Amino acid sequence: METATYKIAGMSCQGCVSSVTRALTAALPTTTITVQLDSGLAQVAGAHDPKAVQQAVEDAGFDLVGPQ
Repeated sequence: METATYKIAGMSCQGCVSSVTRALTAALPTTTITVQLDSGLAQVAGAHDPKAVQQAVEDAGFDLVGPQ
């Protein structure tokens, strides 16, 4: 299974984590999403398009810094 980690800027609370998680889950329904507030990282497990990750993060109101 393909796993990628992305750095997300602008998350400051658990509500932010929930928003990003919901957006990524909706955009990538066949993947497993883990978002961590303290590190600002989102891990996506499963085949996915990185452009869909960027779009979902931006739609949730945050900035995708890039893959880690």
